Amino acid sequence: MSATTTIDAGRPSEAASPTLISDRKLYKLVIASSIGNALEWFDLIVYAFFAATISKLFFPSENETVSLMMTLGAFALSYLIRPLGALVLGSYADRKGRKAAMLVSLWLMMAGTAMIAVMPTWKTAGLLAPLGIFAARLLQGFSAGGEFGSATALLVERAPDKKGLISSFMFASQGVSGLLGSGFGLLLTTTLTTQQLEDWGWRIPFLFGLLIGPIGLYIRKHIEESAEFNHHATPESTPIAELFRHHKGSILLAIGALMLSTSVSYTIIYMPTYAVKQLGLQASTGFAGTLLSGLILTLLTPFVGHFSDRLGRTRIMIWAASIFVITILPVFYFLGLYPALGTLFVMLTWLSLLKALYFGGLPALMSDLFETRVRASGLALSYNIGTTLFGSAGPLLITWMLSATGSGLAPAYYLGFTSVVSLVTLFLIRKHRKIG
Repeated sequence: MSATTTIDAGRPSEAASPTLISDRKLYKLVIASSIGNALEWFDLIVYAFFAATISKLFFPSENETVSLMMTLGAFALSYLIRPLGALVLGSYADRKGRKAAMLVSLWLMMAGTAMIAVMPTWKTAGLLAPLGIFAARLLQGFSAGGEFGSATALLVERAPDKKGLISSFMFASQGVSGLLGSGFGLLLTTTLTTQQLEDWGWRIPFLFGLLIGPIGLYIRKHIEESAEFNHHATPESTPIAELFRHHKGSILLAIGALMLSTSVSYTIIYMPTYAVKQLGLQASTGFAGTLLSGLILTLLTPFVGHFSDRLGRTRIMIWAASIFVITILPVFYFLGLYPALGTLFVMLTWLSLLKALYFGGLPALMSDLFETRVRASGLALSYNIGTTLFGSAGPLLITWMLSATGSGLAPAYYLGFTSVVSLVTLFLIRKHRKIG
């Protein structure tokens, strides 16, 4: 059976739209859809990369570990609102259109980024400082809740003949964000003093991220809506009601498939902090390693998406997840024995290669689990539940595990668990949904 065939148990599959678009429109569509996701990931990457600095400025404490956990806790707790954003903006995208929802989410994301960029510190504003950071993260979380679902739905519906390739740019854009975030981290930590970094340097990446927004808004205003969305039948009830009535199994399968990808993403984001706190390396070392990771993900992911259209998504992803299960513990053990820039590069290169192999076809696989009239809602809700439970809480959980056990293998145990769950999920999708 074709890799792009979708069978939803109990209901006939929908015919894919045969409408094709020109290469010029395709490039514009990819940029318009990916730029919001790139901005979302750039902001969270920068926040996580500079967690140690932010913890001193906004969450001061005599115990550095407590201060860092409060910072990462704000990072994780802000994700609790993402499922709400997914319900609201995903439903809006299924009722009013993918383009309309993408414009709203980008406006909200820009507002949250602006708040962080200009927020006064604890020394100046006292308790209002951490509360302001938390409010900004909540706004960003709500807006990001609808971003992935709306943008991915638009991509796969506008180019159904190459949905694996075109939707892979949603995740390839995360690699671009990693490159930019790591580049800023490496540049600022090597050229500024600690005092300069704490006084004003950490704000520079957020101000840069804010500049991306207007470009994205302009491009998104000039893209066309999905023809498949325009012609689908109006649902008998609201998209959310229909989603929970008929697609609960699809939501669970999408979350299970996402677990490995999102846990690896947030572990890579955490590596600069891990390099400093656990390995005793310079912060610039961690940034250099994640810079390499971003480059690999940016370049390799679209190729994997393309081959998933030809070879089948679950086939490639099962192989990647299996290798991940086998190798994750030895890789972290090796890094603990030889904590240096070279071994960190080897570990992050291996993680990034497997991650690219796994998540290149993931957006298309997730979209195949949902019908057109609930696709944006289904993608948004499953994606944001998955990232909330198994992604954003990852750095906080890993920090706690490192402190409680004293073992540098804590990230490996966490990633081993998520990879096993995702592997089992892929076999279920392959068996019960007949997606190759």
